[in-house]
Amino acid sequence: MFSFGGGSSLTSVVPDATPAPAAPPGTGTGANAQVLYVFNRGGVCLLYREWHRPLRTLDPTQDQKLMFGLLFSLRSFTAKIDPTTAEKGNLGVPLLPGQGCSFYSFKTNTYKLNFLESPSGIKLILITHPRTGDQRDTLKHIYNLYVEYVVKNPLYAPGTPIKCELFNKHLDQYVKTLI
Repeated sequence: MFSFGGGSSLTSVVPDATPAPAAPPGTGTGANAQVLYVFNRGGVCLLYREWHRPLRTLDPTQDQKLMFGLLFSLRSFTAKIDPTTAEKGNLGVPLLPGQGCSFYSFKTNTYKLNFLESPSGIKLILITHPRTGDQRDTLKHIYNLYVEYVVKNPLYAPGTPIKCELFNKHLDQYVKTLI
């Protein structure tokens, strides 16, 4: 079941025997996960994880700032051009989660950016191969891992980088099923 909640990082307190949430059906489709970003609502990168990034052109801090800026601009732009709403607001004004028109992904000739935002404002961005299909279920599963191993961890301080070994272990295991 897909659930939303607030929070962020963690230090492992959950016993290793805790089973990971079940993977959504049909997610072992050969998706080529390259990079995952997790941002809180304030734009702080809580997690940056690479698996198959062919080329690094920026330092990680610069890369994270550019990614959040792109995300902020795309959300603002999609809300501004939403044909179903007469009230457009100002371009660049922060939107609440679920407010306005939303986007789930975009692709270029070299990658596909997949996006999920929780009601609490946690943003997950998964960069995949451009021919990868819809990754919303994949992102929901990753979010469920985040809730299970990060948010529910009593040692995790919200808003700090995610340092949970169990979360990283289950995330890596799950991503291996996508490749």
